[in-house]
Amino acid sequence: MTTLVIGASGATGRQLVKQLLDSGQHVKVIVRSPESVPESWKSDARIHMIHASVLELTDIEMAECVSDCQAIASCLGHNMNWKGIYGQPRRLVTDTVHRFCNAIRAKRPEKPIKYILMNTSGNRNRNLNERISFGQKCVIGLLRLLLPPHVDNEKAADYLRVKIGQSNDFIEWVAVRPDALVDEEKVSEYEVHPSPIRSAIFNAGKTSRINVGHFMARLITDDTKWNKWKGQMPVIYNSASMN
Repeated sequence: MTTLVIGASGATGRQLVKQLLDSGQHVKVIVRSPESVPESWKSDARIHMIHASVLELTDIEMAECVSDCQAIASCLGHNMNWKGIYGQPRRLVTDTVHRFCNAIRAKRPEKPIKYILMNTSGNRNRNLNERISFGQKCVIGLLRLLLPPHVDNEKAADYLRVKIGQSNDFIEWVAVRPDALVDEEKVSEYEVHPSPIRSAIFNAGKTSRINVGHFMARLITDDTKWNKWKGQMPVIYNSASMN
């Protein structure tokens, strides 16, 4: 099985690639430059590196990227600096989801391809009645005005939720919503819920990047896990942060 990982050189993307390799998978990664990846990747025959800026790929090149893949996982995000937050492309995640879904539909695979999007617990699943406080609504409203990456995350998940939907012939999807991300060295116990069980703004839990990578890899490799969560936006928390 081969998975295309977008945003593989980022902190969470690296964890996902490692988890996939540990599961015996083959991986394609799209990275801007070879200097941004671990040295071990360059000599690993299971990794196929594509050196490109993702939105600069042509439609034909995107189709080639997905041609032999059974899953696509996006850990793509904006750099947390002035250029990354307020510069172009402001719809980095959304446009990437849109174009790769178009590439999948053009391929017309016999079996639906899995698309896993790393999102955020600050984004509501509007397919469910997820209630938030008035204060959180106000803060989210300010984030939409002041932080373009938040809007990008919302629109990317909405594209899967609304445009792809629950019965697409060629694409099945899951949008994984971690809470506040932290770095840990090992996979630890974690919990997965259909909706947030605490306020992402006023009472955030913690989610380690390695646990996000582990859960996303399980979705790809474990059909039982996939069938449980497909078409949903599960929220993931470290168990230790729930005490």
